[in-house]
Amino acid sequence: MPFDVYSLVMDFALISVLLFVAQIIRARVQWVQRLYVPAAMIAGFIGLFFGHSFLEHISVTAAQYAIPFSGAISSYPYLLIVALFGTLFLGNTLTESPRRIVSKVGDTFLLNMAAEIGAFGFALFIGGGLLVLLMPHVDSSFALLQPAGFVGGHGYAAAIGTALQESPNSVWQGQSAVTIGQTFATIGLLASVFGGLAAINYAVRRGYTRFITGVRELPEEMRTGLVREENQRPLGNATVSSASIDPLTWHVLLVLITVAGGYYAYQFLRELMPGIVLPMFCLSMLAGVLLQQLLRGLRMQQYVDKKVVTRIGGVAADYLVAFGIASINISVVLDFLLPLIMLATLGIAFVFFYLFVVSKRLFRDHWFERGIFVFGWGLGVVAMSVTLLRIVDPDFKSRTLEDYGVAYVAISFVEIAIVALLPMIVAMGFIHGNAWYTLVPGAVMLAVAIGIVLATARRYGIQSRDGAERRSGEAAP
Repeated sequence: MPFDVYSLVMDFALISVLLFVAQIIRARVQWVQRLYVPAAMIAGFIGLFFGHSFLEHISVTAAQYAIPFSGAISSYPYLLIVALFGTLFLGNTLTESPRRIVSKVGDTFLLNMAAEIGAFGFALFIGGGLLVLLMPHVDSSFALLQPAGFVGGHGYAAAIGTALQESPNSVWQGQSAVTIGQTFATIGLLASVFGGLAAINYAVRRGYTRFITGVRELPEEMRTGLVREENQRPLGNATVSSASIDPLTWHVLLVLITVAGGYYAYQFLRELMPGIVLPMFCLSMLAGVLLQQLLRGLRMQQYVDKKVVTRIGGVAADYLVAFGIASINISVVLDFLLPLIMLATLGIAFVFFYLFVVSKRLFRDHWFERGIFVFGWGLGVVAMSVTLLRIVDPDFKSRTLEDYGVAYVAISFVEIAIVALLPMIVAMGFIHGNAWYTLVPGAVMLAVAIGIVLATARRYGIQSRDGAERRSGEAAP
């Protein structure tokens, strides 16, 4: 069946049905609630297991009853990450310089940044090296997809996977790189749930936690995903009059302008510089910056509500995760099963090492609460970090979330540079036909991460080996 506008609408309608079913499951099934699995992830798994790609491996008859998604659903995650990046700077009002931010939150900024840079460096250098030595039939650029999925989630997996596929002389064909990236992102989310709960139970027994002595359930709204009426809050402010244009329409159109800006800039630059591929999602982000500056020049910046823009980005993220999992090609996963297992194991080992060695010895206070937050986004997404943090710090007394929010203003620039430039650097290996080329940026990033960790130790000191010992700034029991 040819793809048309009805195919597009029905794809989103079908995934919306699955999201509805997933939310009902999260709200009603207690064992699912105890796993804290996001509804978008549940919907994605339903779409995957009842989709054509999975059912055709069972039987031809079963495949006839698959959910009738079009063949285009694998392309949606990338477009959704373009929209998500377009929201990043809309409505932003930066009041502090990166230098002031660093001095204000100190070790939180340095250790979170080192974790991200180190995850990419470790995967590229160690993982890429093992691929060259043990699995020479697998291109070493495969290693980049592991941290793309683990650290960046389904959004960055789609972005980096697409960038690799579009690189000149790329060894990746079709949607294979995106599929591998989405698979890593899915594994990472599952590992953040089960690994995080295991780490918390271990920490409680060893006396590492500061606010709980046993694992308690999260509040009902976080378990079920439903907020009681008395606790419900408005999504944002109506900044324009509906007599002229609906406030939600106003904010949606601003986001779509950034998407259009990213798309047409991408097309123009591809014609202008055919040998260089600039990711569309970065161009949409820049379009958002320019649009925000235009609004400021028109003295209309106060009519953009950051909370509403963030919610639109959240919509894109939910559909992105659901489509990302549902569109995983089982055949590609089976073809790359061994390198997937090897790289995923390395990535999981890295975050556990960072939690129980680096975080334990270098965070000045509340090391486990701060470390489990890094653990959450190092395998999944920040939403998972908040969930794990809420278990060990129910009232957010450690200031972990607040400090991270301040630090991320500066970290985001480093993060965007990694996602924008690293695929282009790794793709140089395609051009030169050198399998070892991936190891060069990996070695540099790993060295930078180690340098940041050492600088943190020098600036703030190395803490006691005894993680149960209370540190300066922590309240007495």
